[in-house]
Amino acid sequence: MNHAEPPHRSLVPPIPAVIISVVSVQGGAAFAKGLFPAVGTAGTAGLRIGLSALMLLAVFRPALGRLTRAQWSAVIPYGLVLGVMNLSFYAALGRIPLGLAVTLEFAGPLGLAVVGSRRFADWMWVGLAGVGVVLITPWQGNAQAVDPLGVLLALVAGGLWAAYIVIGRRASKVLPAGESVATGMLFAALVVLPFSFSGGLVENLTPMLFVQGLAVALLSSAVPFTLEMMALRVLPARTFGILMSMEPAVAALCGLMFLHEQLTPTQWLALLCVSAASAGTALTVRNLSPAVEA
Repeated sequence: MNHAEPPHRSLVPPIPAVIISVVSVQGGAAFAKGLFPAVGTAGTAGLRIGLSALMLLAVFRPALGRLTRAQWSAVIPYGLVLGVMNLSFYAALGRIPLGLAVTLEFAGPLGLAVVGSRRFADWMWVGLAGVGVVLITPWQGNAQAVDPLGVLLALVAGGLWAAYIVIGRRASKVLPAGESVATGMLFAALVVLPFSFSGGLVENLTPMLFVQGLAVALLSSAVPFTLEMMALRVLPARTFGILMSMEPAVAALCGLMFLHEQLTPTQWLALLCVSAASAGTALTVRNLSPAVEA
């Protein structure tokens, strides 16, 4: 007599899992910014990426010696883009508030979601996101303008995030998700660590800073990656995308609570525009397929 195997049940329900993941990522970013005075932006990125790579390699144990040429050609660009994306984002975070950095970074995946679309609704969301970006953009003579280089670096990180999604999809087709992320994180570390070492990471690193870096790696990579993978098994892509649209608002709140970063009313309006555009895109764009943020 055959017995049906009981369905897999996650430890955390899918919607709370995504919400906890978003809070974990942005809380980790706020915590990481607190390390900037001690080890710098590149040093903090090195701690996050390097320790995340070690954790993921230990958990998923990818058989690096048996990867094919096609697998290497997919996973190496994935890791390189991941590394440069993190360097750019942390460099932006060193110059502008966390909420604004995340808001600007969202321009990348939003643009990717509607690329090639001819539907009015899709371009309406792009226009709304564009309004948000314009509201943040520093204009000459604006006394409350944010650092222009920080804005540019956040937009670069957003473009790299879009590239990461495209390349990550390719990597996920030739390797299991856990192995592709673990291997990609290894190459991301190879990109980031030279900048970290040249910035004095080794000289400035103390046991306490190492523990704090470990917390950043857990909050920013290991915990959210696990939770999002659990949620994606059962959640529709649209629901996942709508929940992820909370990230700019959560980032701003984390910046306010943990870093005492105050946003102006105009900047809050910009954040709401981008969050609404992200949620709208998730509702209306066809074949939405969000990628897990590493």
